[in-house]
Amino acid sequence: MTKRKDIQNESLAEIAIDPDVLAKELSVELEIDPLEQIDKDGFSRGTLDKNLECDEALKLLKGDREQRIQGLRIFCEYRDKRSFPLLLPLLDQPCPVERMSAVYALGRNPFPSAVEKLVSLLETDDNAYVRRATAWSLANYDNEIVLKPLINSLKNDVASVRLWSSSSLAEIGSTSSCNAQLAAEQLLISLKIDNEPVVRSNCIWSLCRLFEKLNEISQESFVDECTKIALFDKEPSVMEEAKTALDSMGMKGFYK
Repeated sequence: MTKRKDIQNESLAEIAIDPDVLAKELSVELEIDPLEQIDKDGFSRGTLDKNLECDEALKLLKGDREQRIQGLRIFCEYRDKRSFPLLLPLLDQPCPVERMSAVYALGRNPFPSAVEKLVSLLETDDNAYVRRATAWSLANYDNEIVLKPLINSLKNDVASVRLWSSSSLAEIGSTSSCNAQLAAEQLLISLKIDNEPVVRSNCIWSLCRLFEKLNEISQESFVDECTKIALFDKEPSVMEEAKTALDSMGMKGFYK
């Protein structure tokens, strides 16, 4: 099943953040989501050899704030192991757009030794956009310490962070049956109680990704919940997602 929130298929080049969007300290209540303020011309494409671009980006990361953000844009597009020593310190910058961009760059360039710092940001950063970026990036880290923080974020954080936590749980859960089961327990709860339709829809998508790794009881619970949603839910988008899930599992007749 294909879905717009499939984090493995989304290009980081398409979520480059214009630094002007976050010129002031962002609050959770900000009406405009900076992830939607996309500067699609932020990356040079086809004008320089990739290695030359990365060489230039490494120099930019040693410059001032504006230069560092331009360098981060490049490492949100390209992978280069040389970037890690320069990316990690940027997670402590006071500017939220810089922290957020560094988080995305570390999602594109995952380094095992960055995982503890990223988990700390997910749990404690006071900016929701930074936490949202971290929830995205942690999908690329299969360290065992990632699962519980993502589950907690799905339970307790703001809607945008819950949304990306549910997607990342599909990735982390797919690494083992044990992880799948733990992730699915919270995804099923959130599917039933979350007050945001888009989060509930994404929980369905994630549970579909994990379905084959779940025990029989969890599989039956998911099918039962999807059937109820497909028949009776008041939110059309969630209802359609449940029908799509049942169709993908060969259970179309369950809601007819």
